[in-house]
Amino acid sequence: MEGYEPVVRGGNIRIANEVVGIIAGLAATEVKGVAGMSGGVVDGISELLKKKNLAKGVKVEVGERQAAVDLYVILEYGAKVPEVAYKIQENVKRAIESMTGLEVVEVNVHIQGVEIKSEETAEEARVR
Repeated sequence: MEGYEPVVRGGNIRIANEVVGIIAGLAATEVKGVAGMSGGVVDGISELLKKKNLAKGVKVEVGERQAAVDLYVILEYGAKVPEVAYKIQENVKRAIESMTGLEVVEVNVHIQGVEIKSEETAEEARVR
Protein backbone atom coordinates (compact mmCIF):
# COMPACT_ATOMS: atom_id res chain seq x y z
CA MET A 1 0.00 0.00 0.00
CA GLU A 2 1.35 3.39 -0.94
CA GLY A 3 2.23 5.75 1.86
CA TYR A 4 1.98 3.05 4.51
CA GLU A 5 5.08 2.56 6.64
CA PRO A 6 4.89 -0.35 9.12
CA VAL A 7 6.03 0.48 12.65
CA VAL A 8 7.20 -3.07 13.48
CA ARG A 9 9.32 -4.97 10.99
CA GLY A 10 9.18 -8.75 10.67
CA GLY A 11 5.55 -9.31 11.71
CA ASN A 12 2.73 -10.70 9.60
CA ILE A 13 -0.78 -9.49 9.00
CA ARG A 14 -3.37 -12.16 8.19
CA ILE A 15 -6.88 -11.13 7.17
CA ALA A 16 -9.54 -13.75 7.97
CA ASN A 17 -11.64 -15.13 5.12
CA GLU A 18 -14.78 -14.01 7.00
CA VAL A 19 -13.62 -10.37 6.99
CA VAL A 20 -13.03 -10.41 3.24
CA GLY A 21 -16.38 -12.20 2.83
CA ILE A 22 -18.27 -9.47 4.69
CA ILE A 23 -16.55 -6.75 2.64
CA ALA A 24 -17.47 -8.61 -0.57
CA GLY A 25 -21.09 -9.15 0.54
CA LEU A 26 -21.56 -5.49 1.44
CA ALA A 27 -19.99 -4.32 -1.81
CA ALA A 28 -22.19 -6.68 -3.85
CA THR A 29 -25.45 -5.59 -2.18
CA GLU A 30 -24.62 -1.92 -2.86
CA VAL A 31 -25.06 -2.54 -6.60
CA LYS A 32 -28.43 -1.49 -8.03
CA GLY A 33 -30.33 -4.56 -9.20
CA VAL A 34 -29.08 -6.88 -6.46
CA ALA A 35 -31.93 -8.07 -4.21
CA GLY A 36 -29.57 -9.82 -1.80
CA MET A 37 -27.20 -12.71 -1.26
CA SER A 38 -28.27 -16.32 -1.69
CA GLY A 39 -27.91 -18.43 1.41
CA GLY A 40 -28.23 -21.66 -0.53
CA VAL A 41 -30.93 -23.65 -2.22
CA VAL A 42 -33.68 -25.25 -0.12
CA ASP A 43 -36.22 -27.44 -1.94
CA GLY A 44 -35.23 -25.86 -5.25
CA ILE A 45 -35.81 -22.30 -3.96
CA SER A 46 -32.93 -19.93 -3.28
CA GLU A 47 -32.94 -18.48 0.22
CA LEU A 48 -32.70 -14.69 0.05
CA LEU A 49 -30.49 -13.01 2.65
CA LYS A 50 -30.92 -9.26 2.71
CA LYS A 51 -28.56 -7.23 4.91
CA LYS A 52 -28.24 -9.90 7.60
CA ASN A 53 -25.34 -12.33 7.54
CA LEU A 54 -23.66 -11.04 4.37
CA ALA A 55 -20.80 -13.52 4.59
CA LYS A 56 -23.29 -16.25 3.60
CA GLY A 57 -23.58 -16.37 -0.13
CA VAL A 58 -19.87 -15.56 -0.38
CA LYS A 59 -16.95 -17.98 -0.68
CA VAL A 60 -13.49 -16.53 -0.31
CA GLU A 61 -9.96 -17.82 -0.61
CA VAL A 62 -7.37 -15.52 0.95
CA GLY A 63 -3.63 -15.96 0.51
CA GLU A 64 -0.78 -13.79 1.74
CA ARG A 65 -1.19 -11.22 -1.03
CA GLN A 66 -4.18 -12.32 -3.13
CA ALA A 67 -7.86 -13.16 -2.79
CA ALA A 68 -10.43 -14.95 -4.95
CA VAL A 69 -14.18 -14.50 -4.42
CA ASP A 70 -17.33 -16.41 -5.43
CA LEU A 71 -20.62 -14.56 -4.88
CA TYR A 72 -24.07 -16.18 -4.95
CA VAL A 73 -26.65 -13.46 -5.56
CA ILE A 74 -30.33 -12.97 -6.22
CA LEU A 75 -31.23 -10.17 -8.62
CA GLU A 76 -34.29 -7.96 -8.76
CA TYR A 77 -36.72 -8.74 -11.58
CA GLY A 78 -35.97 -6.55 -14.60
CA ALA A 79 -32.26 -6.11 -13.85
CA LYS A 80 -29.91 -6.53 -16.82
CA VAL A 81 -27.92 -9.58 -15.75
CA PRO A 82 -24.60 -8.96 -17.58
CA GLU A 83 -24.56 -5.28 -16.58
CA VAL A 84 -25.32 -5.97 -12.90
CA ALA A 85 -22.83 -8.86 -12.74
CA TYR A 86 -20.06 -6.66 -14.17
CA LYS A 87 -20.84 -3.88 -11.68
CA ILE A 88 -20.74 -6.42 -8.83
CA GLN A 89 -17.30 -7.59 -9.98
CA GLU A 90 -15.99 -4.01 -10.17
CA ASN A 91 -17.43 -2.93 -6.81
CA VAL A 92 -16.26 -6.04 -4.94
CA LYS A 93 -12.74 -5.87 -6.40
CA ARG A 94 -12.41 -2.16 -5.59
CA ALA A 95 -13.72 -2.57 -2.02
CA ILE A 96 -11.49 -5.51 -1.11
CA GLU A 97 -8.36 -4.03 -2.66
CA SER A 98 -8.83 -0.61 -1.05
CA MET A 99 -9.73 -1.95 2.42
CA THR A 100 -7.27 -4.82 2.70
CA GLY A 101 -4.47 -4.19 0.21
CA LEU A 102 -4.97 -7.71 -1.19
CA GLU A 103 -4.91 -8.19 -4.95
CA VAL A 104 -8.22 -9.65 -6.10
CA VAL A 105 -7.50 -12.19 -8.83
CA GLU A 106 -11.08 -13.46 -9.37
CA VAL A 107 -14.63 -12.33 -8.67
CA ASN A 108 -17.07 -14.98 -9.89
CA VAL A 109 -20.75 -14.02 -9.81
CA HIS A 110 -23.31 -16.84 -9.61
CA ILE A 111 -26.90 -15.71 -10.22
CA GLN A 112 -29.05 -17.98 -8.04
CA GLY A 113 -32.46 -16.46 -8.65
CA VAL A 114 -34.68 -13.46 -9.32
CA GLU A 115 -36.81 -11.70 -6.74
CA ILE A 116 -40.23 -10.72 -8.03
CA LYS A 117 -41.95 -8.08 -5.94
CA SER A 118 -45.70 -8.46 -5.83
CA GLU A 119 -48.06 -5.50 -6.16
CA GLU A 120 -49.33 -6.16 -2.61
CA THR A 121 -45.84 -5.56 -1.21
CA ALA A 122 -45.52 -2.27 -3.10
CA GLU A 123 -48.94 -1.07 -1.85
CA GLU A 124 -48.18 -2.00 1.75
CA ALA A 125 -44.90 -0.08 1.63
CA ARG A 126 -46.70 2.98 0.23
CA VAL A 127 -49.19 3.33 3.07
CA ARG A 128 -46.82 2.90 6.00
